[in-house]
Amino acid sequence: MLAAIGLDEGAERLYTDLVVHGSGTPAELAARCATGEDETLAALDALQRHALIAPQHDGSTRFAAAPPTVALEALLTGRRHALDQAELAVAALAEAYRTSGADGGHRDLVEVVSGSAAISHRVAQLQLGAVDELLALVTGRHQVVRADATGAETDAVTRGVRYRVVMERQTLDEPGAAEALFEAMDREQQVRVADRVPTKLIVADRSAALVPLTDPGDGAQPVALVVRAPALVGVLTVLFEHTWEWAHPLTADDGALAVGAAPAGEPDTVDRRILALLLAGATDQAVANQLRLGLRTVQRRISRLMALARAETRIQLGWQAHRRGWVTDRTPDG
Repeated sequence: MLAAIGLDEGAERLYTDLVVHGSGTPAELAARCATGEDETLAALDALQRHALIAPQHDGSTRFAAAPPTVALEALLTGRRHALDQAELAVAALAEAYRTSGADGGHRDLVEVVSGSAAISHRVAQLQLGAVDELLALVTGRHQVVRADATGAETDAVTRGVRYRVVMERQTLDEPGAAEALFEAMDREQQVRVADRVPTKLIVADRSAALVPLTDPGDGAQPVALVVRAPALVGVLTVLFEHTWEWAHPLTADDGALAVGAAPAGEPDTVDRRILALLLAGATDQAVANQLRLGLRTVQRRISRLMALARAETRIQLGWQAHRRGWVTDRTPDG
C-alpha cells in the first residue's frame, strides 16, 4: 500500500514489522520477515533514506521505526507537492498544445490518430484516465488493440472503474475470445452480445471517446478519431446505450459462456405475429380477427412496440422490426 510514496514491497514489510514488533538487528529482522540478508539490508537502506527508521542510540546494531504519523506524513506531503507540480506542468502543456498550430483552441477537441501503436497508446490513455466508467463496443473484425495488452484495463478495474461492453456475436468465435471473456467477467465487467454492432467504440467517463475511421479489413493503415467535443461524445454515448439496451447479457455458467435472454421489454410471440401480419399488409382489424384478439388490444400492443422501437410511424416500426430481428420473411400461420 505504501508503493505510492516510494516504498517497495520488501521495505514496506520490514517497516510494518518494526512498527508492530519493535526494534531488531538486521539478522533478527531477516528472520522475522523471512527474507535474505541482502534483501533485508537493501530494505533497511531504503527506509533510512526515507527517514522511516534510525539506529538505536545505545551503540548496538538495532533499528527502530520512526513514528508513522510523523515520518509517513512527511513523505505524503512531498508526494502531494510533486503531484501538484505535475498537474501544473500538464496544464501548461495542454494550454501550449491548444494555442499552437493553425487550428488553435479546437485542435484538442478532435484528434486523428494513425497506426496501431498510436491507437493502442490512446486506448491505454483513455483507460488510465477513466475515473468512473468505460463503455466499449467490440466488432467481429480484426482487433487493432488486443484485450488488456497494455495492462491499462486491469489498472482501471483495480481503481474501481466500471466496464460495460457490447460484443458482436461473431467475436465469440475468435481464437482466445472465451479466455479473455472469462477474465473480464472475473473482474466483474458487464458484457452483452448483439448480432450486429455498428462500430468499434470506446467512451471514457462520457467525456472522451475513440472511434475508428478505417476498416481493419481493407489492409490500410488503421486510423482512429479521438473525440473530446462534448456534443460528439454525447452522440457516441447514445449510440452505445442504444446498442446496450437491445443486447443479450453474457454469463459464465459452470465454466461455459452462455448468452442470456433478451432484456425485459422484448416482443413476445403475439407481438411478433402482429408485426408479421402488419408487414404483410393486414389492417388492424384483420390482425385482430386472425389472432382472435380485440381491436383495442392489437392497437395497444402496436403502440407498445412503437415505444420499444422508438418509432414515430409504422414505417419506422417495420424497419426497426426487421433490423432488430423481431420478424422473419415468413408470414405466420393463422
